[in-house]
Amino acid sequence: MMMLMDLKKALVFLTAFCCVLFRISLSSKVPALFLFGDSLIDPGNNNYIFSIARADFSPNGIDFGGPSGRFTNGRTVADIIGNELGLNFTPPYMAPNKSASAILQGVNYASAGSGILHHTGFMWIGRIDMDAQIGNFEMTRQDIISMKGASAARDLFKKAIFVVALGSNDFLCNYIAPMFDAERVLVSPQVFVASMTSTFRKQLTQLYNLGGRKFIVVNVGPIGCIPYQRDINYPSSGEKCASLANELAQSFNVQLKSLVKELNKNLEGSNYVHADVYHIVQDIFHNYRAYGFENSNSSCCHMAGRFGGLAPCLPGSTVCKDRSKYVFWDAFHPSDAANMIIAKRVLDGDTKDIWPINLRKLSQL
Repeated sequence: MMMLMDLKKALVFLTAFCCVLFRISLSSKVPALFLFGDSLIDPGNNNYIFSIARADFSPNGIDFGGPSGRFTNGRTVADIIGNELGLNFTPPYMAPNKSASAILQGVNYASAGSGILHHTGFMWIGRIDMDAQIGNFEMTRQDIISMKGASAARDLFKKAIFVVALGSNDFLCNYIAPMFDAERVLVSPQVFVASMTSTFRKQLTQLYNLGGRKFIVVNVGPIGCIPYQRDINYPSSGEKCASLANELAQSFNVQLKSLVKELNKNLEGSNYVHADVYHIVQDIFHNYRAYGFENSNSSCCHMAGRFGGLAPCLPGSTVCKDRSKYVFWDAFHPSDAANMIIAKRVLDGDTKDIWPINLRKLSQL
């Protein structure tokens, strides 16, 4: 009996030791994480600019020790991925208190309300669009070159992971926003999506030219299913997702996957990976109870609307007791529990989730 107990203890120790070694090995392969995106991964950049699109107040961050500027109750997908890669929370670029050494592990440039196109999200007043985010990365790049030297900096950028997650706002805060009704008459969906794709091609190529080689390019999720879209299309759509928003997202996603293939073919040494978050989130909707959720269509933090989608999460909003049972935190953004599932499938999913390889394999190249 004593020998059996000793054997169990040895196995537990060995398992823990192997996990530590794996994390050390993985972190040595991924020295830094550079993130570009919108409110889905914004860690608080908008706290430091004049913007309506901000989340630096309660009850946001209720499971994160308080509000940080993240649009969720806990962590974003970017936070979870960074931790899995053995890195600390990637600091927001705009934070004045980030240390010089911290940027050597990466920087998060994401900004709520931003998009691929420059004029996306202008109703939020302040936001940092993708072109401006790339400009901010250029500043970081020069700082790293100054600290490490050109050769060491070039090696760091080659091994680093670049995550790019934009596009939702180009529809929600641009093309299908009510104030753009006139534009939709003049510009067909095909022309608008082609403009997004063309602009994104230039932006992703620019990051390559600045030294990036490993990229996770995230597609647009089923935005017609978020509480906001459900509410503004209720009751005409009933309990179903809004079809126009999802059709536009799917149209862009088809072109985006082709763009990833094109860049891998044309840019020597590049590794662009297409993360199909649309597929992942749709699977969560269809099988939400199997994932442990009880609600897949309404916001946990709510104030108005059939689905809680007619108002942002604000002080005074009603908050569900068990956030782990809700797919959505607010009218637009997933909960920490949903972000965990998305992050895990980007890290370790099969080619239906992320193509041609997952993030874990990309990090080991």
